[in-house]
Formats: sequence, structure tokens, C-alpha cells
Amino acid sequence: MARTPAPVRTRLDGVDIARGLAVLGMFVAHAGPAMLDPTAGGAAEFLAGLGNGHASVLFAVLAGVSLALLTGGSRPHEGSVLRRDRVRIAVRAVVLFVLGMVLTQLGAQMMVILSFYALYFLLALPFLRVRPAVLAVIAAVWTIAGPIASFFIRGAWTSADTVGGALSFTDLTSWDTAGAGFQRLLLDGAYPVLTWMPFVFAGLAVGRLDLRSTAVRLRLLISGVVLAVIGAGSSWLALNVFGGLRALEPVLANLAPIAAEIGKEPVELLQMMGFGVVPTTSPAFLLLNAPHAGTPFEITASTGAALAVLALCLFAGDRLRTLLAPLSAVGALALTVYTVQGLLLEPVLVGLSWQPWLPLLVLALGSLVFCALWRPLLGRGPLERVLHWTSTKTADLVVR
Repeated sequence: MARTPAPVRTRLDGVDIARGLAVLGMFVAHAGPAMLDPTAGGAAEFLAGLGNGHASVLFAVLAGVSLALLTGGSRPHEGSVLRRDRVRIAVRAVVLFVLGMVLTQLGAQMMVILSFYALYFLLALPFLRVRPAVLAVIAAVWTIAGPIASFFIRGAWTSADTVGGALSFTDLTSWDTAGAGFQRLLLDGAYPVLTWMPFVFAGLAVGRLDLRSTAVRLRLLISGVVLAVIGAGSSWLALNVFGGLRALEPVLANLAPIAAEIGKEPVELLQMMGFGVVPTTSPAFLLLNAPHAGTPFEITASTGAALAVLALCLFAGDRLRTLLAPLSAVGALALTVYTVQGLLLEPVLVGLSWQPWLPLLVLALGSLVFCALWRPLLGRGPLERVLHWTSTKTADLVVR
């Protein structure tokens, strides 16, 4: 009797594992021990270095990967199928945009990325049929041109003085505030389009490759490591060998008293300046490689780190699927977990911050247990169901 062939797995566990790591990284950034106690040092500081900046970049790269997989992966959809995909993506973008504003309006104690995420989706729509090599070139050019353009536009645009915010309904109540709100999305917010689209293009290019191929994964891993070394190493050379720090000496002098008071070096504080973009007082700020700096060096290094993590997760998804099932479940329910985190973060921090590690442990373990129970029994998460249903039904109506 002929054996029935096993069903083909269409979902890549490694992508969900990587997204799960990004969610846990967000927990570290928002509720980690180093955030609650800056003097914690040791393991807390090491964990913060892994999570801060890198988690949100990994989310953005995986956004591009998800768009590629949604539209056919290594065999891109065409014709009416692609038109249907575009409608689904556009509807998802609208839902994410509104959800992001709701979270911000409700006072979520974090920089909400969802409204920015929505705009990334919309801007990626014209590029869904572009070949991976061309997408990689676009990402590379944008990595250099975007931060430089942002620096000079913000320097010349005197109204660009609100840095690092998210978007809420309040921003859209008048023409003036709406203009400032969209300026935040495009130019000077926490995750501005002008400096974050390279992550999405890089992810879209990667998602067009055969991610089940061992050779592709190895190339992805090597490329990621090389990019991370180039980004971080070039920044170090520019700052320490070619005079970048000398150009920033006035800034370092102003930071020295504050640094001495909290027991840090002025250079460490320099790396923390800005969130999403760097100050426009000196072009030397563009030489930094720091979390959320939005410079060519930081984008290059962070993209490389994200690609290397994705490659490792793809390997782990094949070999450690059962062991990593809870983490994969968190990645599959990432939108639900992210939203619940935004709603619960303040009470968790207020109630448990007497022990710096406790909020992180509660959020991380709670998410892992909840998702590990939900996914096998009920499949898609609550918000993932809403996203899937609304986008699919709208596409059914619009494209016949």
C-alpha cells in the first residue's frame, strides 16, 4: 500500500522564532532591569545591549520578509493573485495604523511602532515584483542617502523639533497637528520612514530567496556578520581614527558633568542622544553606531545583525522545533502579545519594579506560557484573526 505523502509545511518556523526573539527583545527594551536600574551593570547591561535597538530593527526586517512570504516567497505572485495580495496588505496597514494610534492614545508606556509599520507596508507595495538583487541595491543606496537627506532636511526645517515620538489620534485633529504627526512618521519620529525603509527592503529581498535552502541560509548568515562588522567597524574608525570624536568634543564637554554624576563615560551618553534620528548640530553625529541613531553605520550594522539572527533561527527552526515551540508561538502571535504588552506595561512596571528583573520575567514567561497554550489549541491569535479576516474579506470583495 502506497504511503500518503506528508503535508508540505508552508510556514517557516524559523521566521516565527526570530519574531519571537524580537518580541522578547522589546520586553528587554521596555521593562528590562537596566531600564529600571541604570546602575545594574553586569548581566542586565549585557541584556540591554542585545535588546535595545536591535529588537525593533529585527521587527522591521521581518516585516519585509513577511511581505515577501505573503506574496509568494521565492515565486512571487502575479496577476489577480498579486492584486489580491496588495489589497490584503493595504487593509492590514490601515488596521495597524489605527491600532498603533489607539495604543498611543491610551498612554502605552513605550514607543509604539505599529503606525510606522503600517506606512512601511504601504510604501513597499510598488516593490513587490522587484527582483531580490535590485531590492538589495535599493536598500544599500537608501541606507546611505536616507540618513544624510534626513539630517539636512531636519537641519533646514526649523519646525522639525519633535524627535522620537509616536502617533496618536490627537495628532490628526487639525491640519497643523496632522502635519506634525506625518512629519513624525516620515522624518523625525521614533522609527521614521526616511531612515527605516532600508530594513524593510532588505527583508523583502531576503524573503524572495529560497529560505529552506541550506546554502541560502549560510550566505545569509555570512552576509549578516560581514555587514555587522562593516557597520560597527567603520563607525569606530570614523570616530576614533579619522577625527569624528574630535569634531564632537564640544558636545562631549557638555556631557562630562552628567556622565560623572551617573558613573558613565561621556561617549556612552553620546551614544544615547536622539531616538530614531541624531541631532543636526554637527554632521559628525552621522558617524555614530548606536541604538536608534538612524545613521548609515547603525543601519548597516543593525541590518547585518538582524540577517544573522534570522539565519540562525531558520536553522534552529528545523532542528529544535519542539524545544522552541513556545518561542515560535510568541512570534506567530506577535501582534497580540505586542498590543497586550502596551496595555499592561505600566501596571506591571508600577507593581513589580521593586525587583528590577521581575517585570521582564513576568512579561516574558507570561507570554511564552500563554502563546504555547493558545497556538496549538486555537491557532491564530485574537488580533491576528482580526487582521486576517478583515484583509481577506476585503480582498474577496475588491478583487474577483
